[in-house]
Amino acid sequence: MKGESDDGLGDEFAEDQSKFIPREVVIEELPDSEDSEGSRSSSDDEGRSERPRSEIPPEYWHIQKLVKYLKTGNQTATIVALCCLKDHDLTTEINQLAIQEIGGLELLINLLETKDLKCKLGALSVLTELSQNGDIRKYIANLGGMALLVRNLTEPARDLQILVAETIYNVAQVKKARKHIRQCRGISKLVDFLDCSELHLATPKDKLDEDATASVAMVSAAARALWSVSRSRKNIQVMMKSGAVPLLARLLRSVHMDVVIPTIGTISQCATDPCYQLAIQTEGMVSDIVRHLSADESPALRRFCAETIYKCCAKAATRDMVRQSGGLDPLVNMAKNPATKLDKALLAAVTGAIWKTAVSPENVERFDQLKTVEVLVKLLENVEEDERVLSNVVGALGECLKFEHNRNSLRRANGIPHLVNLLNYTYPPLLENVPMVLRECAEDDESMREIERLDGVRLIWSLLKNDSPQVQANAAWSLVPCIRHATDSGEMVRCFVGGLELIVNLLKSPDSHVLACVCAAISEVAKDIENLAVITDHGVVPMLVNLVETDDVELRQHLASAIAYCCAWGSNCKEFGRLGAITPLVQYMADGEPAVHRTTALALFHLSKNPFNCITMHESGVVPFLLKAVSATDWKLQEAAAGCLANIRKLALEAETVHLVRNPPDTDDDAD
Repeated sequence: MKGESDDGLGDEFAEDQSKFIPREVVIEELPDSEDSEGSRSSSDDEGRSERPRSEIPPEYWHIQKLVKYLKTGNQTATIVALCCLKDHDLTTEINQLAIQEIGGLELLINLLETKDLKCKLGALSVLTELSQNGDIRKYIANLGGMALLVRNLTEPARDLQILVAETIYNVAQVKKARKHIRQCRGISKLVDFLDCSELHLATPKDKLDEDATASVAMVSAAARALWSVSRSRKNIQVMMKSGAVPLLARLLRSVHMDVVIPTIGTISQCATDPCYQLAIQTEGMVSDIVRHLSADESPALRRFCAETIYKCCAKAATRDMVRQSGGLDPLVNMAKNPATKLDKALLAAVTGAIWKTAVSPENVERFDQLKTVEVLVKLLENVEEDERVLSNVVGALGECLKFEHNRNSLRRANGIPHLVNLLNYTYPPLLENVPMVLRECAEDDESMREIERLDGVRLIWSLLKNDSPQVQANAAWSLVPCIRHATDSGEMVRCFVGGLELIVNLLKSPDSHVLACVCAAISEVAKDIENLAVITDHGVVPMLVNLVETDDVELRQHLASAIAYCCAWGSNCKEFGRLGAITPLVQYMADGEPAVHRTTALALFHLSKNPFNCITMHESGVVPFLLKAVSATDWKLQEAAAGCLANIRKLALEAETVHLVRNPPDTDDDAD
């Protein structure tokens, strides 16, 4: 760049520097993923088909002329050209195209390397507008613009720092840019800008002086920049190491919404990290998040608060804090509010937060007082709801229905038909949750009759063919009470064409959780002798034996139960012993889980009805385990262990009797 001109024009444009100070920021929601940006970029590409020269507006040529002045003019001309560029609407595609096609983006980025403050302010003012376009963001990132932006964060001018942070907010929505800002050590610089006086944060803007207002604006811009940056998992970890957590906690207590919204947006994205979840709890952020949850002036703020609660409530302590801070009531009130239903993203966040908080029984008690089950059923009535919303609603119902009185509430609210209808959907998270709710309903006899009437069991069974292992597992797990409480479970199961073959074939699954749930379902199926005969023909015995070497506690429990009930048909009992299932089962008795002991003792009891199995058990050292189990407090375990011991003892007595018959004791022939 050339030196300052002496022609007197510099003073004339000094007042135009005000154009470079950013207007009051309008908080926008970040795109949920890179896909949204990609789709926008593709649509931009389609719109860039060559236009006839007659269709190009005069503004296009005027902008290109201004860019030429940037190339050839002196310092004053450059500032004048930048001021004139700002007078154009730089958010329209044709104007952006005019700058790009003549190489204006490269010039603007190069201006960031100058030492002249006015030029930098002008260039950043233009780049901030242009970088709202997805393609231009990528272009800036590819040109190495992030390194120059980070370098300018160290400049002392507050106006410049604000514009840099605003530009970073836009450009960092590109994945590559987020990586660059981490590599350039820009995250720690942005975190430093969050350190603001609590007095400034607590004072309304109309009562702040000029310096304080600039300080709050800088905090807002830095928080927005970190909001974009925090979409990267690695960046989240760098932010924590840079000391962002206590600063974000302080900003949450601000009275300025343009500070609070990007702050809670950043916290919401960071909350995916378990370390941040703990930090949110220990830094006392939950009460502030709950307080902002009722903010009427900003749906975006309420959404991010609900999303943060949704992500953090995996911890019981956080769920308790939400309840103690009064956070359950506003969540239910928002779910009932018709205005919330129009905002699908907000409704998904609210219902997700209700779902996760309902994991705690104490929270369900409060939800019961607020008649939450009825509210959730109302949301199910609209079948056009967003699938994420439906999935969260069903998940919340699943937690509430663990209490018997809520099963009655669901039935009275006519919720079961809606739930059964959801089994026809294809959204995997929804299909994971629906069977679990119907599982709870099946524990109630009247609800089970309604599920049968609606052919719900067949629809659940059909989910066993789903590609998702979690859907398969949940469907198999929900079949357990459905089969157990059905009017005629044996006949119902046989009516499902290919159903028994399907469930047996799932024993080939590589997922241990799927195997455990399928074994639990097979235990119920095998209680009907005709169904047991069918699954035996499908090879259930060798498939079960192939699983006995597992170390998975859940699988051990249900596998032993399946083996126990499959012993009742034909030569299955003998076949289990011949294929080598006895010795691994005896080792299960050394497991520390009482539930495994109970089902294993039951399996050993049924297997001990075969004499050869008794011999194998005795040789495997089962007797000490059984003697210990007999003294347990679980009567089912006692009964099964005692029965197994009785069968082993009976065989031993018979063997002793046979031995005496064949080898009678010697008599004293010399006695008179």
